[in-house]
Amino acid sequence: MARRRKIYEGKAKILYAGPEPGTLVQYFKDDATAFNNKKKGVITGKGVLNNRISEYLMMKLGEIGIPHHFLRRLNMREQLVREVEIIPVEVIVRNIAAGSFCERFKAKEGTPLPRSIVEYCYKSDELDDPLVSEEHITAFGWAAPQELDDMLSMSLRINDFLSGLFLGAGLKLIDFKLEFGRLFEDDMVRVVLADEITPDGCRLWDIETGKKLDKDRFRRDLGDVSEAYQEVARRLGLTPEAGPRD
Repeated sequence: MARRRKIYEGKAKILYAGPEPGTLVQYFKDDATAFNNKKKGVITGKGVLNNRISEYLMMKLGEIGIPHHFLRRLNMREQLVREVEIIPVEVIVRNIAAGSFCERFKAKEGTPLPRSIVEYCYKSDELDDPLVSEEHITAFGWAAPQELDDMLSMSLRINDFLSGLFLGAGLKLIDFKLEFGRLFEDDMVRVVLADEITPDGCRLWDIETGKKLDKDRFRRDLGDVSEAYQEVARRLGLTPEAGPRD
C-alpha cells in the first residue's frame, strides 16, 4: 500500500491526505497530554474509543442540523472528514465550575453556574492557549463577527443537546471545548464544527457518584483512565462489555 502523505500531527490525532480532493483521514492516537503538553502519557485504547465516540456524537449533532466535517468512520482508529480551514479559536462552554475556572475565580469545584458560560481561547501552544475576548478575535482577524456569531449559536445548541444526551446516559456534562473550521464549497464559505468531541475535551461526571469519567483522571493521576473512557462508550451503547480492540 502506498505511503500516505501526512498533513499534520497534533497531540491526539494525525491528519493524512484523503482519498478524494477536499477530504482528510483523521487518525486517533493513544497519546495523552495535559497542561498544554507539559504532562504526557499513553492511554491504552483511547484512540479506538475516541474515534467511535466522536463519530456517534457528530452524527447525532448532524441530525439536529449542526454542520460538521465528519463524513464516515473508516476503521477502528480512522475517520474520513472534510478538509476545513481551522479557526484558531477554541470555544469552551461551562455548565458547572471545574478545572481552571475554579482556580481563576476561587470557585468550589462542582458548583452549578447561574447559566452556561462561554469562553474563548486562542489556539497557541507557545502562548499556553490564552483566554481572549470577542474583541481580540475580531480585531486580530481570527474570525469575522458573523463567523463568531455562528460559532456561539452552534456552541449553545450543542451544549443543550449534549447535556440531554449525556443525562440520558447517567452522565453530567460539566464543560467542554469545541473547534470550528471554514468549509469551502464552490463559491460559498461556511463555518462547521470540526476536530472531535470526546472525553479528551469534555468533563463528564457520573450523576449518582460524581466520579470523573474523562481526561481529568489522567491530569490528576486518579487511575483507571482507560476504564473511564470505556465506561462513557459503554453508556452510549457503542462498545461491548469486553471493550475496544485494534
